[in-house]
Amino acid sequence: MARRLTQREKQIMTSFSLDTPSTASFKAEARALRAERARAGEPISHGAALEEIARRHGYRDWNTAHAAVPERAVSPFQVGQRVRGAYLRQPFTGLVIGVQLLADMRHYQVTVKFDRPVDVVTSKLFTAFRQRVTAIIDLRGISPARTSDGEPHLRLSKI
Repeated sequence: MARRLTQREKQIMTSFSLDTPSTASFKAEARALRAERARAGEPISHGAALEEIARRHGYRDWNTAHAAVPERAVSPFQVGQRVRGAYLRQPFTGLVIGVQLLADMRHYQVTVKFDRPVDVVTSKLFTAFRQRVTAIIDLRGISPARTSDGEPHLRLSKI
């Protein structure tokens, strides 16, 4: 008969569920599970914890989970997170409304809604305001796309 999860074990699993599944996040869950079980007087080995975490996520065993998920997938920004930065050299604050991990597992497509529209034209003859922008960023929050003078299109940081 399968052992029922305690409320604390359910909280541990939920606290990691916002991460993109990766072997790193599964290992972190396993460490938290081992600590919880040790506090409850039911210590388990790290291998047993990995097996249990893999099953909780729908995999047959740890080896299957390890083969199916990436080694590490760290999302630098989350939907709903407040950010600041510069878009085409114009400073802004805003809200992340979309994040998508790209196939190379090193870049993200982010969509940011600015608190106030940003004028992206440097000319004094006309203006072009943007309220929302979608761009590719790396793990540091910097866009690989550059303006003609080499400045990144987008720079993001957490508030």
